[in-house]
Amino acid sequence: MSVLTLYHGSPNPTLEPQFGKGREHHDYGKGLYLTPDIQLAREWAVCNETDGYLYKLDLDIESLNVLDFDEYDPLIWIAELMSHREADDSIRYKRFAPQFVEKYKLDTSTYDIIKGWRADASYFLIAKRFVRDELDASLLREALKLGDLGIQYCIKSKQAFEALKQVYDPVEEISMDIYLEKYNERDLAARKSLYDLINSERNTLKDTFRNYI
Repeated sequence: MSVLTLYHGSPNPTLEPQFGKGREHHDYGKGLYLTPDIQLAREWAVCNETDGYLYKLDLDIESLNVLDFDEYDPLIWIAELMSHREADDSIRYKRFAPQFVEKYKLDTSTYDIIKGWRADASYFLIAKRFVRDELDASLLREALKLGDLGIQYCIKSKQAFEALKQVYDPVEEISMDIYLEKYNERDLAARKSLYDLINSERNTLKDTFRNYI
């Protein structure tokens, strides 16, 4: 099936998808971020500690070029993240991050949609631990699947925005009192699982960030 049903959680009471909008310093740069998981969208709607709103959209991807980071080495995803956001604030990171990005970042300019992990909260912690040489590269893919934190789609191109149709069901109002706790519980569980992985004997620290710069 070429039509995906996706959701957008937001603190904003209206949604007007527009090409070229968004923040360059978000995970994959400017774009509209959606998820196929309605529960995650509800939690993301309130993660800024305010009540939010849930929007439902359909996206026909039949003629669109989709980059799926799950099909690549996680190093590629980290390089994309590092090209938009700082994974650490150390002098060492600032010195070597450009080399890592130049070596591993894909050219995403030809893609209409980017599909991948959401680099917020626990996922961003994975990137931080890796660039600090605290997590072995062989464990990155496993780490990214901890805590069931979900996948997001970033709508990038004009063609992708034209293929996006909002489903005009009544907009669902999301209560922070209910879903912020769920968001925090999911994040804490993922962090615990990550720390357990980092402290395990399997984390040999023989293949860390310093080996890739």
